[in-house]
Amino acid sequence: MGLVPEGDGRLGRGVHQAFILGAGLGTRLRPLTDHVPKPLVPLFHRPLAWWAFEACGKAGIDRFAVNTHHLPEMWDDFARLPDIRDRDVTFFHEPELLETGGGLKNIASWIGDDPLLIHNGDVYSTLDLGKLIAAHEASGNPVTIAIRSEGDAKHIALDVSDTRVTDIRRKLGKEDGTHVFSGIYCVSPEFLGMLPPGEKVSVIPAFLELATAGKLGALVMDDGVWLDLGDRNSYLAAHRTLGLGEPIHPDARISPDATVEDSVVGPGAVVEAGAVVRNSVLWAGSRVSSGAELDRCVVCSKLPVSGQHRGEDL
Repeated sequence: MGLVPEGDGRLGRGVHQAFILGAGLGTRLRPLTDHVPKPLVPLFHRPLAWWAFEACGKAGIDRFAVNTHHLPEMWDDFARLPDIRDRDVTFFHEPELLETGGGLKNIASWIGDDPLLIHNGDVYSTLDLGKLIAAHEASGNPVTIAIRSEGDAKHIALDVSDTRVTDIRRKLGKEDGTHVFSGIYCVSPEFLGMLPPGEKVSVIPAFLELATAGKLGALVMDDGVWLDLGDRNSYLAAHRTLGLGEPIHPDARISPDATVEDSVVGPGAVVEAGAVVRNSVLWAGSRVSSGAELDRCVVCSKLPVSGQHRGEDL
């Protein structure tokens, strides 16, 4: 572990590049992630990573890196999407998972001497990332993390100004957490010096070192939507609560004699006569056979689904 870097105080550099974390196994979303990497799981007919790219693009980011591991060939189709193929995107495959710190260190030559925004691949948000970038740039801290006041995983403790992290998961023995880490943060290039080369390591030990030195910045970002879609309950809930487009894709084929309620049906999906689909998500190319009944299901394969199913991934 390197020494805590001194802030260089340089302003005006901006953040024009982002690292989308795409290498995770997505174990909480299995069996959905047996078919695609977690960031390529569809949300309203578009991969989760697409929404991350859009959020970063709105903040002026025009250069992207993505790390891959599980089913890396699936990213080829992502790279060919109309809204992605014209962007400056570089993929870094990890034959062995390097975790967040190792993955970041692995792209050090790509990062160069410019600051970087890092965005978890399984997070959907409408946070104003421009505000996070501005706060990071003004602070002079090596890292600034975006945090939320509400949520289940309150692991981040703050100082009285609510702008610096003092503890994470009480690892430093100081205080209990009061805020949720969003999985979105900015780093300056000097932070990479705190990460060991060629190792599988999380960023958390380096974060704790910075927190001890009073140099781990934070910005409370409670405006807008933020959802961690890492498990099936949150995934289904997002399709119920977010209005990100027409729930029934125009290329879906639904029999007039079928019933589809409160569900999202992807392109090329087929719902045959007499089928009943409620509170479910049908991925592209899926098929629900005549007479089938689904409730709170995700159909992620292209095998025809028949029979009655409740709360299943098919």
